[in-house]
Amino acid sequence: MIRRRKAGAEPKKPLTSSPLQSESDENKDQKKNFEAENGKLNVNENENENSKNLNWKSSTKSRGRSWNCLDSCCWFVGYICSIWWFLLFSYNAMPASFPQYVTEAITGPLPDPPGVKLAKEGLKAKHPVVFVPGIVTGGLELWEGHHCAEGLFRKRLWGGTFGEIYKRPLCWAEHMSLDNETGLDPPGIRIRPVSGLVAADYFAPGYFVWAVLIANLARIGYEEKNMYMAAYDWRISFQNTEVRDQTLSTIKSNIELMVATSGGKKVVVIPHSMGVLYFLHFMKWVEAPAPMGGGGGSDWCAEHIKAVMNIGGPFLGVPKSVAGLLSAEARDIAVARGMAPGFLDMDVFGLQTLQHVMRMTRTWDSTMSMIPKGGDTIWGGLDWSPEEGYECSPKKQNNNNSETGGQNGFGNLGNATQVHYGRMISFGKGVAELHSSKLERVDFRGAMKGNHLANTTCHDVWNEYHDMGVEGVKAVADFKVYTAGSVLDLLHFVAPKMMKRGGAHFSYGIADDLDDEKYEHYKYWSNPLETKLPNAPDMEILSMYGVGIPTERAYVYEFSPTPECFTPFRIDTSAEAGYEGTCLKGGVFSVDGDETVPTLSAGFMSAKGWRGKTRFNPSGIRTYIREYNHAPPANLLEGRGTQSGAHVDIMGNFALIEDILRVAAGATGQDLGGDRVYSDIFKWSERINLKL
Repeated sequence: MIRRRKAGAEPKKPLTSSPLQSESDENKDQKKNFEAENGKLNVNENENENSKNLNWKSSTKSRGRSWNCLDSCCWFVGYICSIWWFLLFSYNAMPASFPQYVTEAITGPLPDPPGVKLAKEGLKAKHPVVFVPGIVTGGLELWEGHHCAEGLFRKRLWGGTFGEIYKRPLCWAEHMSLDNETGLDPPGIRIRPVSGLVAADYFAPGYFVWAVLIANLARIGYEEKNMYMAAYDWRISFQNTEVRDQTLSTIKSNIELMVATSGGKKVVVIPHSMGVLYFLHFMKWVEAPAPMGGGGGSDWCAEHIKAVMNIGGPFLGVPKSVAGLLSAEARDIAVARGMAPGFLDMDVFGLQTLQHVMRMTRTWDSTMSMIPKGGDTIWGGLDWSPEEGYECSPKKQNNNNSETGGQNGFGNLGNATQVHYGRMISFGKGVAELHSSKLERVDFRGAMKGNHLANTTCHDVWNEYHDMGVEGVKAVADFKVYTAGSVLDLLHFVAPKMMKRGGAHFSYGIADDLDDEKYEHYKYWSNPLETKLPNAPDMEILSMYGVGIPTERAYVYEFSPTPECFTPFRIDTSAEAGYEGTCLKGGVFSVDGDETVPTLSAGFMSAKGWRGKTRFNPSGIRTYIREYNHAPPANLLEGRGTQSGAHVDIMGNFALIEDILRVAAGATGQDLGGDRVYSDIFKWSERINLKL
């Protein structure tokens, strides 16, 4: 039973309590009283403390949000830099054989490079070798410049890292441009070609041009004493390389020295791209009497040259050059412009990209050497072309290396709807497809000029279009269609200063009588249709080029009148093929070629113009065609591929390199197997009615 205590009665102390316990209880009571008295104060202090904590957390949170954005950016940049340096360190630290080990583990054993393969066969260096680089692939360095180029003495302005383009673009464009009147150095500027094999072994770090070929030649015993890079300033006209730099004389002296020091063995010359035209000019210059020529005499080539192995030679020009001169674009730039309309034309800090490119490249006289030659006779007219019936549809075939006259694995002759490839420039897709009898054209050649467009602030950038006025620009579009013949009139109309300089150094016709004295002038020497090959019956000429890649042949343009600083003509990237098999994509008609030079230009002279004894080849120099069917790299580890037929990548093609090494070691074109043809170059050549 629980007993209840009476109200007010004192609680009974336990019997077992001690003095210590009693004292402890008293302390507890005092503590309780103290807490009771100060309870309110403690609560207030706690509330203040909690409030401070909340404010601190809130401010910290606020500061964290504004700090996180910058912090994230810093961490991201640091992360990327760390990864980059780690990969760079790993790449430099790994054994040299590791990349090959990985590649072989994935793809299987790699074939021996041509130099290793032929060295095992016992081939040795025999004939000295001369390389002739093409346009843009040779390095150029500064020897004198304006104040903005301070610190760049003997630094590369072209080739290498191209770092100066990003650091000072307007200064770079100013120094890379030539004088618009003379085609030579502007006042206070001197840019000269880099000398030696390094001039064109690599275009940029990791991007080879001649390096792979040089390395394979070295494997069979070649070295710098019997290899020579005939570097020149590829911006200026061919004859002006002699006037300004004595480059042609230097090439002549070096070839004579190499022949003398090799025991009389003739040289094997290997030109690439525009270098093919440059060396064609050289062969006429070296035999012509001074002062216009080198005074070597009519037997100089016969005594010094064993073979000329032309790689990707634009003998008859390239349509791509027309688009470049007309609107500073080709297929790739037109596509980029279509993806980002106006970006390349934007005026950012006074920099209009395409306008500056056009202004600069129009001072390079060398570009005019590649304007199509032979007019409508070679390239076709309004309703016909040599490549008529070519269908741009992939069709795989097994090609035999010894076959000639076969169809390549890219195109197909047969059921294609007719495409007017002869219409090099058409204003509108409908115009490109319309029959010539239905075309309504207004002749632009008598159009008035001089009504300047409204905006004159870009006068120095727009080059010569500002002189045409709205009426002149519209007259160009009203002519509708331009063939290879009328393209020359078009360029004379839109760029008279440029074509005046070019007309003094290059010609684009077909000679009626090659014995006419006028053809002794240097302006005809780089046109194979207006000059004779040298009297050297023992010399050989090989035309070596890639096939199987869509290559620019004709363009659909649009007219865009504007008072701004924009080019009034541009490729119509919206123009696409309306039916399968037609090579119209992004405003560009394509045919077979190496992506830059159409097969017709690279192969016609060896297939017909020089084949046997003709008026262009009176001594009967043997000519061969060696085509290389394009095969893209199977994977990224192959780099740019060992079977590529592309215009520059072909320099790493194992089959081409092997052909060159065999000829340098003493073989003839017949020893290589004669012609190796995958395209329809012989059929196309037969369709051209040229007096031989």
